[in-house]
Amino acid sequence: MRGRKLTAALAFVAGTGFTLFGYDQGVMSALLTANQFEKVFPEVITGSGYPANHATLQSFVVAIYEIGCLFGALANLWLGDRLGRRKTIFIGGSIMIVGAILQTTSFTYAQMIVARIITGLGNGLNTSTVPSYHAECSPAAKRGSFIMVEGALITFGIMISYVISFSFYWLTGSSAQWRVPISFQIILALMMIIGVLFLPESPRWLAKKGRNLEALAVIAALEDKDYTSDSVQLTYHGIREAIDAESRSTDSERSPLREVFTNGRSQNFRRACLGVVNQCFQQITGINLITYYATLLFQRLGLDDVKSRIIAAGNGTEYFLASLIAIFLIDRVGRRPLMLFGAIGQTITMVLLAVLGKINTPGCQVASAVLLFVFNSFFAIGWLGMTWLYPAEIVGLRIRAPANAFSTASNWIFNFVVVMVTGPAFSSIGWRTYIVFAALNAFIIPVVYFFFPETKGRSLEDMDVIFALAYNEGVSPVGVSLRDDIPPAGSPEADEILGVRPRSTRSDAVDEQNKQ
Repeated sequence: MRGRKLTAALAFVAGTGFTLFGYDQGVMSALLTANQFEKVFPEVITGSGYPANHATLQSFVVAIYEIGCLFGALANLWLGDRLGRRKTIFIGGSIMIVGAILQTTSFTYAQMIVARIITGLGNGLNTSTVPSYHAECSPAAKRGSFIMVEGALITFGIMISYVISFSFYWLTGSSAQWRVPISFQIILALMMIIGVLFLPESPRWLAKKGRNLEALAVIAALEDKDYTSDSVQLTYHGIREAIDAESRSTDSERSPLREVFTNGRSQNFRRACLGVVNQCFQQITGINLITYYATLLFQRLGLDDVKSRIIAAGNGTEYFLASLIAIFLIDRVGRRPLMLFGAIGQTITMVLLAVLGKINTPGCQVASAVLLFVFNSFFAIGWLGMTWLYPAEIVGLRIRAPANAFSTASNWIFNFVVVMVTGPAFSSIGWRTYIVFAALNAFIIPVVYFFFPETKGRSLEDMDVIFALAYNEGVSPVGVSLRDDIPPAGSPEADEILGVRPRSTRSDAVDEQNKQ
């Protein structure tokens, strides 16, 4: 495959991985109150007449998945650069299949807990690898929209999880009511691991490992051009110069993991922190109040079992449709404006939810249900796909695998905290829970404005130039990223900023190819 066919195949495999991710997030929402699920796992039943700790146990069976994802993401610190992107994705998908089988066949609360941890391990590997792999294989002009498609497919996965769960809700006399929706994960995981077998490895990982001819061949295939074309050579040269610059500015014997904690011209630690904070911000917005507990939230607003599931399915559908907007905006508007737009809208929505929750009349309950849809829209446009795109863009190639492992781990840590405290929080402080999340969303706004550089239209290697220039001039990389006079990676001017010896944009690769 070459050109558009190869790009489409990459998008399909990456998209399947994130559809699976979204499906996993949403599938437990409706199952928690399904009668057959409660029959097998009575520990999740809450309300009058049941022990007070059941609210915690209910949250725990949902949130423990995030702990598995956390350890899976951290495992990528050691696996990501050793195995490569494709093998890591294959292993992650295989582990998820094992976990999904164990979940489907669970008969005790403890077995379900263990099964969800195993499933999470695989998903943690995937979510810390797939965005990097897709970003490293995408052109700068379209990279944002390509990764935003992954974000949209998270919501697509959530939507189909609600629809499938609702479809099987009527099987009230069979455990297929919950076992079949959970087992559907296996189909998605199989599609992903079979698809990745037909794809090339990331050209940037290949170049990092010294497999330069393979890297050049992949770049040429992605662009559907001859290896001697100027654009292919410039991309290749930019990658090689970025690798050379990183190796010259750091101790070559030092591991990439240790490099994460260095600064200097490469600004590794600062850039890794931006990725970690970006992922943290996605979770503290409070989106998983809705994603994991949609059915329960609508029941709390006075809807019965059936209506709450119908509205939850509608909520997931609207969430998916809103996420499509970001695909068309991300490479036109940029990353910073969308993050700010989302945070401002989410803050206002949470404040309104708190006010309406305090008043709590039938009319306010209807308005609150509508606002849950509104919150989804702001989040889908501003933050849904952003945190799978931005951390992969902001860090350098040498530390990309460990830095993305840390940033994805941040996502899962705060995901766990939010999901774990939601049930007890609503039981203890009710509508005031929304005030907490309103304050957290408001905090995001100034941090993004003052500390997050823009990456729109920049190649991954261009970001090395931006941070090096900011370091050389002693200014903020935010201001530098908004300038129009930044030389492209691979040019002599960029080589000078990076502090490397300029080379011909062609001779290195062409000579090496001719030797073959």
